[in-house]
Formats: sequence, structure tokens, C-alpha cells
Amino acid sequence: MSSPSTFDVRTPVPPRTPVARPRRRPSWPLLVLAGWLAQVGIRFALAGGQSVPAAFPDESGYLLAARWLTGGPGGDLSGSTFYQGGYPLLLTPAFWLSHDPQTCYRIVLGINALVGAAIFPLGVVALRRMRLARPQAYALAFAAALLPAATVFGGLALTDAVLPTLLLGWLLALHSFLRAWSRGRTASGDARRAYARWTVTAGSLASLAAAYAYTVHARGSVILAVHVLTLAGVLARDVLRREPARRLGTTLAPMAVVLLAAGAGWALNGAVRAALYPRGVRDLGGLLSTRLTTVAGLEWAVCGAAGQIWYLVVATWGLAGIGLVAAARTLWRPWSDPADRILSGVLLAATAGTALASSAALPDEHRVGNYFYGRYLACLAVAHALCGLAVLIRRRHAVVGYAFAAGVVLAGAGLSAAVYAGDRLTHYTFIAFDFPETCFLTWDWTAFRLGAASLTALGLLGVLVAVAFLPRPAWTIAVGLTAFNLVAALVIAKPWLPAREPIFRPGPPRGGVAVDAALTWRVWVRQTYQISWTRVAFFHSASEAPPAGTCMVIVPVPDRTAPEASWPRHPAGWRVAYSGTSPAPWAAWESSPCPRTVT
Repeated sequence: MSSPSTFDVRTPVPPRTPVARPRRRPSWPLLVLAGWLAQVGIRFALAGGQSVPAAFPDESGYLLAARWLTGGPGGDLSGSTFYQGGYPLLLTPAFWLSHDPQTCYRIVLGINALVGAAIFPLGVVALRRMRLARPQAYALAFAAALLPAATVFGGLALTDAVLPTLLLGWLLALHSFLRAWSRGRTASGDARRAYARWTVTAGSLASLAAAYAYTVHARGSVILAVHVLTLAGVLARDVLRREPARRLGTTLAPMAVVLLAAGAGWALNGAVRAALYPRGVRDLGGLLSTRLTTVAGLEWAVCGAAGQIWYLVVATWGLAGIGLVAAARTLWRPWSDPADRILSGVLLAATAGTALASSAALPDEHRVGNYFYGRYLACLAVAHALCGLAVLIRRRHAVVGYAFAAGVVLAGAGLSAAVYAGDRLTHYTFIAFDFPETCFLTWDWTAFRLGAASLTALGLLGVLVAVAFLPRPAWTIAVGLTAFNLVAALVIAKPWLPAREPIFRPGPPRGGVAVDAALTWRVWVRQTYQISWTRVAFFHSASEAPPAGTCMVIVPVPDRTAPEASWPRHPAGWRVAYSGTSPAPWAAWESSPCPRTVT
């Protein structure tokens, strides 16, 4: 190789120094998606091997309605509480994909996990609006989404599996509507038109969520009422200010959406009621009216609502107490952002209204849960807890005052409900299913321990407040709260979420099934979902023959009577195929041979 010439005038090229490229961070949407998938996996794992219903008659009511909506056999739940059609509508894909009851139930739990896990990204949005940084919002929302109120009931076919997500989405959409509406007042030109479009979009989404909540559960009636009153208040303010017609239309559109969607929900519920409750439903509306119009009834409702507020605070380890205080303070301060003030009032009204109405509609069944109950406010627990977490991180200088006020709320609500209940708290029936979080806090699944649960919750709140003063408190709180919530969910799930077998496993589809009308519902309602090929019929075994085409009959077994003597009038060729004593003595008779008639 020749050396370069002395007269070579080309500029030498210096060797390139490698430039360190910054590592590309995962995009924010992918991180949120990964968190949602993790939440889905956790929820499905918490359900364990559950493949049959465990909570009766609630689960049977929803599952039968979902099966009926897909064209399958329903059932006769006349005289029971009405289990509305909104949640079964969400479950219909399970019955399109399979006809096996156990497989369908597992798919239902998968749907619960998918919807329930969505509370995590919604929680991130909520904390970002409370001005937390992205990493803090991500970690804290992940922890809050694992509160037992948002996870435990996902292992059952109950509306509580999806209501927390639905109501948090409603609150966020309503806040977007209110923020766009308030900012649109001072904007002009293109910005004003953009705010108008966003007002209509967000308001319509909030209206759809409120109407769907109304279709899902009776608690949704309170949400619908609060939503309509909020829209009416916004519209009235614009009318009084003599705003132009175009601005009024941005509120009228969501109002039209909520009325149309609620009407569709009313029609769906009417169809489900006619099909599954041909002889009527339990009249909780009449009980509600009586309670709210009499002095004694109001005492019952108010004290029961106080017990629910107490449970809300305890079940969120005190966080909801801080959230309640923060919402009340925001509502009270006239210089707060208008959207924040109105939404704080909406959250408080929804909480108080749900607690009061649900307490008033509870029949006196001699249960401790009539006076302290957490399930009805569990749908709003995460929303309040997120507010409490935001206070811990952003207002450390005032967090002690907030915690003290939360303790006052807990003590005042618990004391008022306890004084009203009196010795009924020890004499009435205690059902651990009604008290998942308090049983965990007191480590006692046999009795209600008001004082111990209160002190434990206050102790946990004190730990959270102390951690708030440490460096990087958001991460410490998020990690600790995530671990504690997971342990609580695992422990709480054991009493009623292990895999349970039905009373008996029917063989392949063969003919009709009839139940003696004298048999307690606690026996036959457990089988209505497992008998997937036909609608269960009723008859009186002491005086009439079973309907034509019947191949199986389930009858009660009197005390000190053999199962073979439980049906003296049985036709020739029938034999006892199954029998049991839980939850009451029963016997299932089969005919042999059986006509191959599916009814």
C-alpha cells in the first residue's frame, strides 16, 4: 500500500468517538397496559380454583339472567330480591362461548378480572388530576386498586366486582365535563368551540356510566339521581346567566343521553323481571318509603348509614376517612376550582345517599350486618382512598390534622351506630361474609369486634401518616400498601372462595327437573344454575304428580326420616339418586328409564 502523498490536500477524517445514546424508556401507555395486565392476573389468581357459585341467591340471580339473555333456560326466582339485568348483560359472552356451567363461571370470573383491573388506569388518571407526578400516581394507583373492597368480590358473580371501576369512571368523566364547562365560559374562538365539543363528549360518557349503574344495581338509582341533579344544576346556572343557546346545548345533550340510556336500562330490567320473577319480587321499595317517612324508620336508616361510613373508613385502613375530610374541605372552600368543588359535592352526595338508601331498604333480618355493613359503599371505597393518598403526598404539612379529623369521623360514626344497635351487636347473627375486612383486622371470624377493628384501623392510619414524613414517601407507602392489601385479600378470600362443589352433579341433559314447593330455597336455588339444560319447575309432591317429562325431583326430607321415605307418592321406577343434609335435609329422585325430553 502506498503512503499518502505530501501534496494530498484532502482533509483527514478524525476517528469517530462513539456517542452514548440515552436509553429509550418504555412509553407511558405501555407501562399502564402492563400494570393493568398485572392487576388482571392478580385478580384471577385470587379467585383460585373457584368454579361454582358460593353466594346465594345473588349469584344465581345474575347467572340465570345472563343465561336467559343468551337464549338459554332461566328460572323462577319469584319473591326474591330483584337482581337487575345490567351486570348479566356484561356476562353474556361467557354463555356464548360455552354451555358448561363450570366453564361459564370461570369465564365470568375472567370478565370480572378484566373490568375490575381497569380501576388501576382510572386511578392513575385520578391521581394525575390531583397533581401527583406520573411515577407516584402509577405506584399509588396500583396499591389502591388492590384494596379488598375492589378485589375480594371479583371472585364471585356479583355486581361489586365491576361497580368500583364503573363509578370511578363516572366520577372522572363527570369531572372532565365540569372542567370543560367551567373553562369554556371564559374561552373564545376556537378554544371555546373545542371546550364545547369536549363538554358534550365527557358529559355523554358520564351519562352513559350513570345510566348503566342504574341498570346494574339499586345503588345505581342514587348515582343516576345525583348525576341528573348535577346536570340540572349546571343547566340552571347557564340559564340564569343567560348563556347563548349553543352553550345550553352542551348540557342538554348529556341530559338527553342519560334519559335515553336510563330508559333502555329500565326496559331491560323490565324484561328480566318478567322472565325470572313472574310472581313478583321482594318489595324493597315499599320498605324504603316507609323507613324514610317515619321517625323510627329514619333513626334506623341514619344509624345504619353511620355504620356504613364507619366500615368505609375501617376497610380502607383509614384512607377513606382522609378522603371524606378532603372532599368536605374542598366543597367548603369558595376559592377552590369550580369543577373540583362540584365533584367533591357529587362524591359526598353519592356516598351519603347510597349509605342512607341502602340502609333504609334493608329488612330487619336479625343480622349484625344491618347496623355495620361495608359492601354497599365498597363501590366508592377506592375513590375515597385515592383522595386520601393524594393528601398524604401533597399536603404533608397538614396531614396530621386530616388524620385527626378522619379519626373523629370513624369514632363518631361507629359510636352512633353502636349506641343505636345496643346489645343486638352481640345477640344478633354474625355472618363473616358481611365483615371481610374487619374480620381480617381483628383476626376473628366468629364475632364483630367494633373496638378492636377501630383501633387497628387507626393504628394503620397512624403508620401511613408517619411514613408520609419520610423521604420519598410515595414509594414507601405504595410498596407497603400493595403488600398489605395482597395479604388481606388472600386471607379474606379463604372463608368463602375455595372451590365448592354443587350439592350434586347432574348427569348429561335428560329431561325436566322439578322441585317440591315445600323445599327451602337454600337447597334448590343452589342447583338452578347447575341444571343448565332446562328450567326448574315447581310442584307439590304431597298432592300432585311432577310435570310431564320430568326426570328428576328434589324434595325435602323430614326430620328422622330416611331419604327413601321422603316421597311416599313417588311413581314406580323412581329411586333416590342423591341426598344430603346441607343446608337442609333433601333428596333427589330420578326416574329410570327417563324420557329423552329436554324442556
